[in-house]
Amino acid sequence: MSDTLTIPGYKVGTWNIDPTHSEVGFSIRHIMVSKVKGKFERFNATFVTPENPLEASVTASAEVASVNTNQADRDGHLRTGDFFEAETYPTIDFVSTGARVKGDDFLVDGDLTIKGITKPVTFELEFGGFGGDPYGNYKAGATAVAKINREDFGLTYNAALETGGVLLGNEVTITIELQAALAA
Repeated sequence: MSDTLTIPGYKVGTWNIDPTHSEVGFSIRHIMVSKVKGKFERFNATFVTPENPLEASVTASAEVASVNTNQADRDGHLRTGDFFEAETYPTIDFVSTGARVKGDDFLVDGDLTIKGITKPVTFELEFGGFGGDPYGNYKAGATAVAKINREDFGLTYNAALETGGVLLGNEVTITIELQAALAA
């Protein structure tokens, strides 16, 4: 593998996430038969892209209190000590530690902190591309996906079902749809 990577349209600089064209979402198995999806309504991220894309970095944060699963009672429960404990741990944070290419995949490694517990995680990144918007901004788009075990982050709440099994699965898929603008 080469030490550098060429990406058409790539530019050096600092990029800020565009929250109106981005989403931080998650899904988890519910009652063992379907998946429930949710998202965080408030989040931010900054990307720094040096000459070599493999040396790029990202810092990101999502406000726990902004969790939205389209069910107010569930969202309230997610903010409690049974889950995220939003008052004590108001944000979920990610700081990249490296980027690499594995086969056809572009991977971003980093440290994810949920509920005060930090663990390494790898996001698989799919580039959407680069281009200008109608207002003269230069934008980048991508989708990033990672799977984590929620219990690794102290999210252990569960309930047994009368029909067997449990209310919640352990695997959580995090999906980030992002669009970022190059800072002027």
